[in-house]
Amino acid sequence: MTQDQSSDSAIVDSGEISQLISKIAHQIVENNTPEAFGNDDVVLLGIPSGGVPLAQRIKKEISEITGANTPIGSLDITLYRDDLKCRPHRALRQTMYPLGGIEGKTVVLIDDVLYSGRTIRAALDALRDLGRAKRVQLAVLVDREQQEFPIRADFVGTKIPNIEGQNLVCELQPLDDCDRITVQDEEK
Repeated sequence: MTQDQSSDSAIVDSGEISQLISKIAHQIVENNTPEAFGNDDVVLLGIPSGGVPLAQRIKKEISEITGANTPIGSLDITLYRDDLKCRPHRALRQTMYPLGGIEGKTVVLIDDVLYSGRTIRAALDALRDLGRAKRVQLAVLVDREQQEFPIRADFVGTKIPNIEGQNLVCELQPLDDCDRITVQDEEK
């Protein structure tokens, strides 16, 4: 992954994404007690759109490691965004509460890319309306290291620095045809 990557080149392929997902799952298991998984005290919440399939895949990996069926859900942050006035309208995504809710649980928010931190700030606001979690952790596939807010991920698959004039595109199945991360030149 060098800064000399050409336009639209895959910098992370399907096999590497699978390894990164496994790495994140192991980090989550290592940073929570085994009892927490057995008692459903750890809840995974994916942020649509990319965080939801990522959460599902992390759940599968955690299940293989612990044998536990970790509760999972999704958290729509659309109405909590701070850019609603300056962006086109977006359709609301589904918020699915995990069985047993989040009250008193360790909630792992999951998103595909951490860039400015604004999405996670909105997710924390949305989470507050669901209940009071015991603890909130953040897992991301890619950290762009460009936060505008004092938000850091607890579990990171990989770090890909932001490069002026380029956009990072994260594709994950089943939302996309394949698993890959590419860098594309911005349209001028």
